[in-house]
Amino acid sequence: MEASSCFVPSPSFIGFRTSKDRPHVLSLQEFKRIISFSVCNQKQNYNEKLYIIPIRTISRFCISRSFAKSLELGGTGPQSDALLGYSAPDEDNRSNFDKELEELFGEVKKMIKMGKKSDAIDLLNANYEMVKERLNAGTKGIEEAAILDILALGYMAVGDLKSVGYLLNSLKEVVDTLKDDAPHLDSIVMHMGNMYATLNKFEESLNTYQRAVYIVERIYGKDSTILVTPHLGMAKALGSIGKATKAVEIYQHVITLLESNRGAESKDLVVPLLSLGNLLLKEGRANDAESRFSRVLNIYTKVYGENDGRIGMAMSSLAQVKCALGKTDEAIHLFKRALKVMKDSNYMSPDNSIMEKMRVDLAELLHTSGRGQKGREILEECLLITERYKGKEHPSLATHMINLATSYTRSKNYAEAEHLLRRSLQIMIKHNGTDDQSISFPMLQLAATLYHLKNDEEAEKLALEVLRIREKAFGDYSLPVGEALDCLVSIQARLGKDDSELLELLRRILIIQEKGFGHESEQVLLTLKKIVYYLDKLGRKDEKLPLQRRLSVLRKKYKHMIHQ
Repeated sequence: MEASSCFVPSPSFIGFRTSKDRPHVLSLQEFKRIISFSVCNQKQNYNEKLYIIPIRTISRFCISRSFAKSLELGGTGPQSDALLGYSAPDEDNRSNFDKELEELFGEVKKMIKMGKKSDAIDLLNANYEMVKERLNAGTKGIEEAAILDILALGYMAVGDLKSVGYLLNSLKEVVDTLKDDAPHLDSIVMHMGNMYATLNKFEESLNTYQRAVYIVERIYGKDSTILVTPHLGMAKALGSIGKATKAVEIYQHVITLLESNRGAESKDLVVPLLSLGNLLLKEGRANDAESRFSRVLNIYTKVYGENDGRIGMAMSSLAQVKCALGKTDEAIHLFKRALKVMKDSNYMSPDNSIMEKMRVDLAELLHTSGRGQKGREILEECLLITERYKGKEHPSLATHMINLATSYTRSKNYAEAEHLLRRSLQIMIKHNGTDDQSISFPMLQLAATLYHLKNDEEAEKLALEVLRIREKAFGDYSLPVGEALDCLVSIQARLGKDDSELLELLRRILIIQEKGFGHESEQVLLTLKKIVYYLDKLGRKDEKLPLQRRLSVLRKKYKHMIHQ
């Protein structure tokens, strides 16, 4: 790629070939000077080429101690400073190649932090174009794999998942040709496993992590804590593809491995314990999950004390388990303590999404336990915090307004609910437009609220608009359409619409519910009652009798279930 003909990437650490034997890496200032020269002299015959980080045989590829530590703790996110791991154990022996790889990734992260995302993408694109020349020429060694790995992590950091997927395909082609004893292959393969998981390609993630385990066992032995990261990756992938039993086994193995190396109260146990607890909770094994989350809380309390924000996070996880076990009061108490500890310790900003979810979960628990007023106070706090930190027109405000409106509806304060729903609808329309399916949810809730306020004409208008939007977005016989039709029937019945038209709408609702919930669901029972009512009203006895028999069977079924 000639400098005079290529686009100019942002300043970076890109190699400039001065010798086949000793390639040189440009400093930031050197690169700027070359870019300036090439731009100012585009009409000259300038045939030097800009290359990516120099390619050469790396004899000292190995994982640094700091990187190994991050692996043992399960840190595999692209945001981690220790993620790259391209340095030698001794700082003095680090190769220029190692440093250049880290500098490239560091430059990408720096650009992102400064808000220069497009510059970061340009830098990554330019580097990819240069390494692609080597791939096209048939050069596919560990050095090319290392560079593709760094570039994929860079695209991950800027949020360009499409490019990550494309690069992973190229990286896999290279890695598949390499022998397992290739230097540094273990960390590259672990990065790949993490990226596949981020792309929800869990089968590929599992296969890649399995190879990482095999490589690490050969290098460090089967008792090395470096195995923690690939094993955790395997367990996550297995849990995501429905193989929970095997995933649980691997999590238990990781916990045993860490206990034997670090002790039963090591903070390094937190990640596998939380992961295992979440999987058990997902599988409906709340009692088993409770012991894992309790253990995390005990470890954190011992290591950090009772007033550290991490204690709040552990309490929140345990509260979720208590909720699943039906221990509502204990769950409420834990959520309250967790929020207080996190607030007092300034562990995270009040508008953080984690704290926001904790408040919403607490509010829901308060409502379901009959403490609606207390729950409403929490929801009002959510709304005020979001307004303060994000402004009065931020789209996330709509969610809090809808939650608060739902609370007012439960307490039959329809006037307050109407006010909040109108505001939420205005915000959502402003950000999403008038045809986006997301606006149909507050719109339908507003229609139902207006029905309760006996404003039937506007309620019907809104319900019909919701029906139009949802038919277009989800299809004529989808569950969201059935929900809209159900609301519309109630409104139009009170408006005195033709009984035959209402009956046809109810038949359509019945088809949707049978498909979505099953022929013997409670929703079907309620709709059958309405259909039988209108058939009786219209004098259509022949059509009514078979449905009435079906309704009778369903009533007996649910009566039996109630008495059990």
